Amino acid sequence: MSSSRFITLGILIGLLLLVDLYVFQAVKAVAENTAYKRFIYSFYWAISILSVAGIFWYNFVQLENVPINKTLIIGFVFVNYFSKLFVVIILFIDDFIRLSKWIASFFSKNSATIPTTSTPVTSEDNHITRSDFLMKTALIAGAVPLATMSFGILSGAHDYRIRRKTLYLPNLPKAFDGIRIAQLSDIHSGSFFNKVAVKGGVEMLLSEKPDVIFFTGDLVNNTAKEVEEYVPIFEKVKAPLGVYTILGNHDYGDYVRWNSLEAKQQNLEDLITAHQQMGWDLLLDEHRFIEVDKEKIAVIGVENWGTGRFPKYGNLSEAYKGVEEAPVKLLLSHDPSHWDAQIRPQFPDIDLTLSGHTHGMQFGIEIGDFRWSPVKYRYKQWADLYKEGNQYLYVNRGYGYIGFPGRVGILPEITLLELKTSDV
Repeated sequence: MSSSRFITLGILIGLLLLVDLYVFQAVKAVAENTAYKRFIYSFYWAISILSVAGIFWYNFVQLENVPINKTLIIGFVFVNYFSKLFVVIILFIDDFIRLSKWIASFFSKNSATIPTTSTPVTSEDNHITRSDFLMKTALIAGAVPLATMSFGILSGAHDYRIRRKTLYLPNLPKAFDGIRIAQLSDIHSGSFFNKVAVKGGVEMLLSEKPDVIFFTGDLVNNTAKEVEEYVPIFEKVKAPLGVYTILGNHDYGDYVRWNSLEAKQQNLEDLITAHQQMGWDLLLDEHRFIEVDKEKIAVIGVENWGTGRFPKYGNLSEAYKGVEEAPVKLLLSHDPSHWDAQIRPQFPDIDLTLSGHTHGMQFGIEIGDFRWSPVKYRYKQWADLYKEGNQYLYVNRGYGYIGFPGRVGILPEITLLELKTSDV
């Protein structure tokens, strides 16, 4: 580790310890009159010590050589300090009020000490100062995201949901009327920590008996090694008309410091080999024709292309060559921003685009037809089905997760699309 990175890490840990000390004042104030205060204090600092140890472990230990999942370390630290952030905000409000009163009293010469109590907010029989009330409120405010995100890890991470849609394509050949397409996206195998649950999701997909399966990118987080132990699980993903896949932005190894360009290229070749081992047909700016009863539709697969900071590897014009006469064209493109930026204005005869990438930010609210996630402020199309004119876009919420090892509100998805020639 470079000296600058070491200094940065030291500053980060120092700030986190200050947060721990600040929040501990509220814990101490609430717990000091209880019989379990020593246990509460010990538990609090044990969590803090484990978090700091996790940061050191993540930065100094080659995690791929030890049986500890780096995603769980990131998640543990994130949940701990993200929850404490809410406590800090409310405690700061309390301290700001007390400081303001002290300044006012100092200049009015009524008092020269910081007040430790204030107006009771409850009845005379059960006095509780505003300061005490805010401390308890702060701890409750921290407990809510702590409980929510912990549940998102324990339950939401692998709570797979099948989402079904029927799409009507007037030019769909009769032989394909009723074809059932399954879509997976954003597997992120390097984040998994529950192989049994991952296998259960695959079995859920196969129980639907789709005719064809599409995977729309991000098989790994960073390196091809991440998928090795999951090849025996995902190689069971088969369909009568084939499994067609593309690469996502994480599949190129762009977020790793490689020793050489050759090492990065070898990683990509290893990932391509993993697709082959699983029997998945990887499309690198290519197309295939699916044939049923001598009728054909086109499947186009483009490498990663999107607006914003992500590299643009794809060449849709190259992938499109040769499918001009196909009655129906299905496109696999990882990033949904591709749809408005290039697909719709330049390729108006692409009937359906399948994407992923956003994960729905792994956090949001979905109640009936109402959907909200912070990711909507970055991506116009971020989950489910969209239609403009005669063109459809479906954005899969993702099978896996990255960063935060869980999901809250936006659950992992297996998409099942049925194509029909008409709605009558």
